[in-house]
Amino acid sequence: MVPPLPSSKPLEPSASSAAAVPRSHSWVERWRRRFRYLYLRFLRLRAHPTELARGLAVGVFAGLFPLFGLQTIIGIVLASVVRGNKLMAAAGTWVSNPFTYVPIYTFNYQVGRWLLGRHDSQPFTDVESLKTLLETGADVTGALFLGCCVVGILCSALSYAIGLPIIRHLRHRYRQLHRDRPL
Repeated sequence: MVPPLPSSKPLEPSASSAAAVPRSHSWVERWRRRFRYLYLRFLRLRAHPTELARGLAVGVFAGLFPLFGLQTIIGIVLASVVRGNKLMAAAGTWVSNPFTYVPIYTFNYQVGRWLLGRHDSQPFTDVESLKTLLETGADVTGALFLGCCVVGILCSALSYAIGLPIIRHLRHRYRQLHRDRPL
């Protein structure tokens, strides 16, 4: 005996199954949910707060250098050296992004010029010869990297000093709200 074929009639959703289908959320709601997810993932990182803060600090340090494409790699390597959290180091490099490149590197260059005592020299004023261009390029690069190093050290120390209490506070608050669930 052959079993009967299923009917070709499509199933109609019942009222109870329609309630189970989520409604489409606005873009604001979707972004809020994504940020909330990332926030909870941050709180659940299995690392000591000092390790997280060290990772953030070296990430900020690496992010203040104009080594596009290498900042994250440098941050992760530095986090390995100082025993910081690698994920926080990668996130800390986001201090420089397409919106902040120009202000950060202009400020770092000015700091480098000030530290080198080049208050009156203006770069790229005389580019008639290749030799002048190469000398100016070396001066600009030297001033920029010196400024990046000094500003990077100061900003990484500041991010550690500010980040550690914030991380501790967020962890404490999360534990208070979720006493019955493990972190």
